[in-house]
Amino acid sequence: MTPEDLPPVAPDVLADAVEQLTARLRKKLDAAIAACAERATPAPDGSVTVPFGEDALVTLRPGPAGAVTRAEQAVCTCLLAPRCLHRAAALGAAPIADPEPPAIAEAADGGPGSATRADGGVPETAGGALPATQPGLVPAPRPEAVPATPSGAVAARIDGSAPSDSAGAHPGAGTEAEAPAVAALTAAQVRAATGLWEAAAEALAAGVTAGGAVVQAELLRAAHTARLAGLPRGEAAALRVVRGLRAARQRGEGQRLGDLAAAFRELLAGAALAASGAAGPGVVGTTRRTYEQGGSLRVSGLCREPVLSATGYGGVVTHLVGGDGSCYTVSDVRPGGLARARGAGTASVALGGAVLDHAGLARGGLRIVGATVSPDGRLGAGRGVSATPLRGVEWSQEPAAALFARPLHEAVSAALEGLAQEEGDREAGLLGCDVEVLGAAGEYLVARVAGGGPLLRLHPAHPHPELPHAANLRRIARHPGLALRVLGRPDPDRAATLRALAVGPVPGAPYTLRLPEEWLGRADLGYDRLQGSHFPREAPESVRLGPVTAGPDPLADAPLWRVRRLLETGVAGGRRALAEAGRGADAAGLLVPLRRAGLGGAAHLAAALTAEADRRPRDSFGRLTDASPDGYARAWLASAVHLAAAERALVLASWS
Repeated sequence: MTPEDLPPVAPDVLADAVEQLTARLRKKLDAAIAACAERATPAPDGSVTVPFGEDALVTLRPGPAGAVTRAEQAVCTCLLAPRCLHRAAALGAAPIADPEPPAIAEAADGGPGSATRADGGVPETAGGALPATQPGLVPAPRPEAVPATPSGAVAARIDGSAPSDSAGAHPGAGTEAEAPAVAALTAAQVRAATGLWEAAAEALAAGVTAGGAVVQAELLRAAHTARLAGLPRGEAAALRVVRGLRAARQRGEGQRLGDLAAAFRELLAGAALAASGAAGPGVVGTTRRTYEQGGSLRVSGLCREPVLSATGYGGVVTHLVGGDGSCYTVSDVRPGGLARARGAGTASVALGGAVLDHAGLARGGLRIVGATVSPDGRLGAGRGVSATPLRGVEWSQEPAAALFARPLHEAVSAALEGLAQEEGDREAGLLGCDVEVLGAAGEYLVARVAGGGPLLRLHPAHPHPELPHAANLRRIARHPGLALRVLGRPDPDRAATLRALAVGPVPGAPYTLRLPEEWLGRADLGYDRLQGSHFPREAPESVRLGPVTAGPDPLADAPLWRVRRLLETGVAGGRRALAEAGRGADAAGLLVPLRRAGLGGAAHLAAALTAEADRRPRDSFGRLTDASPDGYARAWLASAVHLAAAERALVLASWS
C-alpha cells in the first residue's frame, strides 16, 4: 500500500499519539513512519493492519466517514500501547483527514458539491476550511472578548491593504446591506492564534529537513485548538503547511518549494493578525459556505472549466454572467479524478429542477427564482430554488459583451486586487479580450492584444495531457494572424499570462475562427476539440511568418529571484541553512544586485533576515540565551510579504 491508501487520520488523534511518546521514542518516530505503508495490509472489514515485528500489530479501524477520528479506532497489541511508537508511526504514515467531504458540506448549505480548481489542493469551502457540522466537533467556547488593540505591523494588514470589515455580499445577491462592525476576537481565539504562530515559527526554523513528525504534530495540535476556538482559516492554513512538509519530505510529484513557502507566509500572516486581537471575518474565516438570498436572477452561460484535483476529485465548473455583469458559477465536483472531470462536462445540472446539462448551460441560460448566492458567486441548489432554461447569448451580446469591452489593464487590476483580498479563493476572476495570434514560444501561445496592446502569453488552464487544453492551443498557434476572442483567468504568478478557458471568433474579423452554429460562437478549451474545419483556409498576405518570442518578462528580469531563493532556502533547510546563505560572498551576491536594480527595500529586509537567522546569542558557558524563533519568523515573514507585493506589482505592470 501507499500512504494515500491508508485511512486518513484526524489531526487531533495524531497529535495526541505523538504527545504521549517519550523523548527517546520521538527521536525514532520518523524512521518508524518511513516503512509503515509498505507493511500495511487491508482487511475485508475495511480496517488496515500494520505489523511491527512479531509482537506488535497496529490496527486502524476507520469510522463511517472512512477516517480515523477517535483514539480508540487505532489500537496496538504491544505492552506499551497506546503510548507506543508503533501506534504513533502508523497514524503518522496516514494522510491528514478533512473534517467532512466537500460535497456533503455544499449539500448542507443548499449548494452543489464543489472543490478548488486544478491547483493540486484539497477541495475546501469559502473560508479555507471544511464545514464544522461533522460528528464530534465541539462548538467554540464564548469567553470574554478581547478589546481590539492594533499596534505596529501586527494590527495592520500584512499585505499592506486596508483591513476588511466584512465578508460582503456578492454584487448580485439581492439588496445591499450595511457592513457589520468588526467583532473583537475572544480570548480563546487570541490564545489559539498565538499557539499557531509559535508552532509555525518552530516549523519554519526547523525547515523541511528537520520538520518531521514531531514538528508536524505540534502544528496539528495548534490547528485543532484553532478549530475549537473558531479560527477555521488558521486551521486550514496549518493543515496546508503540514501537508506541504510531508510532500516535500517524501519528494512527492508536483510538490513545489514555492508552494510550501506561500503556505508558511499565509499561516504566519494570519496568525500574527489574529493574535493581535483585532481582526475581521477575513482573518477568522468561515466554517461553512453561507448563501444569501439573491431573489430572481437571469444568468447566461459563458464557458465550462474542468476541475481535476491531485487528491482525487474531478468535475466541472460552469461560469455564468448576470444581467448586471456579476459572475456566477455552478459546480459539480466529486471523487473520481480524471474520468469524473471529463464526464462531468455533459452531466445534468442540479439546480432548481432545470432539465439541462453543463454543456447546455455553458451555451444557454437560466431564469432562477428564489436564488441563493454565496459571497464568491456560487449558486446554491436549496429546496426553494426553481430554474427555467433560457436561450443563450453570444459573447458579442450583452451581458457577456461587457467582459470584453472593459479596458485590459483595468480588468487585470480588479482581478488581481480581488485575488489578494480573498482569503480562500486562489483563482483570479475572469477576463476577456481580443487578440491576434503570433505563434508558439516554448510552452506559451503568444498573441498581441488587439489595438496595439501588449504581448500576451496564453497558457493551458490545466496541463493534463488527457484534457484538450494544450492540444487546442497548439492547433491555434499554427495559424499566425488569426483574430481570436479569449476568455480566461490572469495568472498572478507570471508576467502577462492568461490561462485560457474558452475562445471564439472576433465579430467582423475576416481571418478568425469558423465554429459550428450549435457552439454559439465559442469553444470550451477543456472539453471541445478544435478541428481543421474550424479555421480559415488561407492566411492574409499581411501576416508575418518567422520566429516568435514571448517578449520581455519584467518578473524574470528582476533580481527578486534571489530573495525568493533565500526564502525557499530557509523553508528547505531551516534557520541554519539560511544563515549560511547570508555569509561572506553569498551576502554580496544577494544584496548588491538588489540595490543596483533599485530594490533597496528588498535588500534591507533580506539583510535583516540573514542577520536574524545568524543571531544566536550565548552566555559564557556556551548556552543559548534566546532560543525563541519568534524574531526569525517575523523577519522571514516581512521579507516574504514584501516579495509577494513586489512580484504582484511587476505582474500588473506587464499587462500595460
